[in-house]
Amino acid sequence: MLDSIFMLIVDTVAIILAGALLLRFWMQAVRVRPPIQIAQFVYQLTDWLVRPLRRVLPGAGGYDWASLLGAFVVALIATAIEIWLRGVFAVPFLFLLALMNVIHWALYGLIGLILIEVIFSWVNPQAPLAPFVRALNEPVMRPLRRVVPLIGSIDLSPLVALILLRIAIQLVAIAITSFM
Repeated sequence: MLDSIFMLIVDTVAIILAGALLLRFWMQAVRVRPPIQIAQFVYQLTDWLVRPLRRVLPGAGGYDWASLLGAFVVALIATAIEIWLRGVFAVPFLFLLALMNVIHWALYGLIGLILIEVIFSWVNPQAPLAPFVRALNEPVMRPLRRVVPLIGSIDLSPLVALILLRIAIQLVAIAITSFM
């Protein structure tokens, strides 16, 4: 019982921290300037880990690889704690499981961003955060909008994106459970 409560706390902290690191990476990859409140939150939450990792892995090709490595380190620690609590010593699979967790978290993050964009489009398309969220989703949505036609001026590409992301999450979940 206490093990599951401890794992809940570890998972929550890991998901929030890795989510902020993945958002930091994605904001730079997409080249979008975040609103000041979001930028301050993400950078203050992650700077303590990203700055030392930049000495090991500097940015290259216009990407903040230290943020992505930080998300992997967080996943590695959370996965190691989970394996240790279960009493299973699957050290050879530790790196692969951590990588799968990062992919899993990134896919759920994309789903969250798409849902936020959909809610903004219904409730308040002129919201101050709407252009920021739209810019974050653009690399995912642009190819789908080329293929999925508008039906009565309604864009169904977010629905297609959510279905495709759920399929990807199912595939990652199957891979994770097969290794556990």
